[in-house]
Amino acid sequence: MSTKAAAHKPQASALPKRRVWLMAIRVPTLPAAVAPVLVGSAYGAAHGAFRPWVFLAALLSALLIQIGTNLTNDLFDFRKGADTKERVGPVRVTVSGLLTPREVAIGSWVTFGLAFLLGLYLVWVGGWPVFLVGVTGIAAGILYTGGPWPLGYHGLGDLFAFLYFGVFAVVCTGYLHLDAVPAALWWASLPVACIVTAILVSNNLRDIETDRKAGKRTLAVRLGPTGAKIEYTLLLFVAYVVPAAMWASGHAAAYALLPWLTLPIAAGLVRRVWTASGAQLIPALKGTGKLHLLFSILFSAGVLLS
Repeated sequence: MSTKAAAHKPQASALPKRRVWLMAIRVPTLPAAVAPVLVGSAYGAAHGAFRPWVFLAALLSALLIQIGTNLTNDLFDFRKGADTKERVGPVRVTVSGLLTPREVAIGSWVTFGLAFLLGLYLVWVGGWPVFLVGVTGIAAGILYTGGPWPLGYHGLGDLFAFLYFGVFAVVCTGYLHLDAVPAALWWASLPVACIVTAILVSNNLRDIETDRKAGKRTLAVRLGPTGAKIEYTLLLFVAYVVPAAMWASGHAAAYALLPWLTLPIAAGLVRRVWTASGAQLIPALKGTGKLHLLFSILFSAGVLLS
């Protein structure tokens, strides 16, 4: 274990290995992978084209890519010095010494490898478009904080989340069920993309000061606290406007408005983002993750009822 890791090793270092790995994969972030698969599959089911094995493979692949991204983020932030004792938020296992860099690296490659193998079945079902999305998604997950020009360090993390955990995930899942991409599917991907990006914004808003010191130029660092708060607010605003626009334009029935039941939760999160700072933003991060899943469940139910 490096001197740096030992210096930041928490008292929880005696935790069982299984619990440490649960910390490493960041379980609270996993709904970000589940939500787009639910929405995309709901469109398949609504058109009588639901494929159970596609749903299962897509769900597991999305979860594995999310876990692999989390592990590489933990590892490369440690190597680049972005994770320090000044950082607030959930424990990072590499810098704390709970896992060695080698263990985290092996874990990330195993998860990405399993995602690739599952993806081969999805490619067999959906062809080269699925292969393209899958391979570039895995590559983007690694390059988010890794490689010579990490996306997250140059303000492109938000775009990565919006596209790969939002638009592409929903559209690709729907395509695998339907063998087609109706216009409504593109519309439906936008709320999912907006809220999953808001999860990242709440995380980066909390870490602005430590990221700036480490040279990690996230979009939140570039925009500043006020700009990041505006971005968060606009993302949630668009997420709720889109279902209404789909209904008004005839792309969905009134059931598409079911996610509006979560508006009080969203309003509370926006209020916290604008009034809290530092560690006080941790509940906003967790709350946005829960909102993402609940919104997507209600949106999927609206699609099925339609």
